[in-house]
Amino acid sequence: MSRLKILALLPLAAALSGCDYVVLAPAGDIAAQQRDLVIISTVLMLLIVVPVMALTVLFAWRYRQSNTAARYEPEWDHSTALELVIWSAPLLIIVCLGALTWMGTHLLDPYRTLGRIHADRAVDQSKAPLEVDVVALDWKWLFIYPDYGIATVNELAAPVDRPINFRITASSVMNSFYIPALAGQIYAMPGMETKLHAVVNHAGSYKGFSANYSGAGFSGMHFNFQGLDDKGFDAWVASAKSAGGSLGRAEYLQLEKPSQNEPVRRWGTVDADLYRLILNMCVETGKMCQSEMMAIDAKGGNGLEGLNNTLPLAYDKYARRGTALGPEPSFVAGTCTPDAPQGRTTASITAPLDLAPLLGAGLKRPGFTPLKSSSFFLGLRPKSDS
Repeated sequence: MSRLKILALLPLAAALSGCDYVVLAPAGDIAAQQRDLVIISTVLMLLIVVPVMALTVLFAWRYRQSNTAARYEPEWDHSTALELVIWSAPLLIIVCLGALTWMGTHLLDPYRTLGRIHADRAVDQSKAPLEVDVVALDWKWLFIYPDYGIATVNELAAPVDRPINFRITASSVMNSFYIPALAGQIYAMPGMETKLHAVVNHAGSYKGFSANYSGAGFSGMHFNFQGLDDKGFDAWVASAKSAGGSLGRAEYLQLEKPSQNEPVRRWGTVDADLYRLILNMCVETGKMCQSEMMAIDAKGGNGLEGLNNTLPLAYDKYARRGTALGPEPSFVAGTCTPDAPQGRTTASITAPLDLAPLLGAGLKRPGFTPLKSSSFFLGLRPKSDS
């Protein structure tokens, strides 16, 4: 090869050397199985694609106009043997792809608990899985470790060969939680919880990010995932605890506000109920949780009289997040909340009360017991909304 050709290929070689083939060289068993599925599927399809492309070139060359030696059969219209080959080969490929996809869909279901940590190693039942609660914020990632009582922003760590159970939600818009070296992506949605089970088999530092566009700060919504040995993970947890600070409701409401390119942050203690409140969209003190509202709906709902109380529930956080949609919106009050929401007018009823007249005629239907409470707060709209 001439020197000129070598110099021409140098930029290409430099570009290829900078590529990160993490999807084809993952660090976790789930991602490795997904890689194998992609490779096998590709090879199976190439069994048809390559011969078709080769035959296309061959037929174009063999039966070109200038080749007078080629057979000329203008009356030919059918060949049983050729038809059998043309239809049977793709059919077999489709059957194989279908079976492979069917098995992979069930075996690699993100909600399915792990049956192994590696191709030759089963899950060690003596080790409890690592529980991690994931919250997609604008535009950063919050990770809560409920078993250790710590929380981090844009930093995630896990011990090698220990199953990880992710519970995933979002604060506002939909995002996608994705660590290519660990497992496939799964969506994070507000008011909903998705799950992902995974394991990391090799120590190292890997990139995680959102794979779903979510606004202006999306490009900076990435984090570092560390695979550590047991001692390294214990040291990491101790370091997070020593960082001090407490992540409670008030701190979370400040953290939830949109921000871009957030640095790594750690909290040594975290409210044990915070993730549940985030999932049910009721971090604000006094607000009715989504789960409470569903429980009321399951018992017949609030009736027509309750419509004005339930309508403000949908995304009442817009004003707090800084959008120009008018005054601070009202929200549905919790049924047993000792503290009134800040800046709101509340009515406190301390005696036992039949709430059927308040919550609507829906509570009067046969077979339903009217709700009674010794501490009930009515959430009222601010005067500016009236």
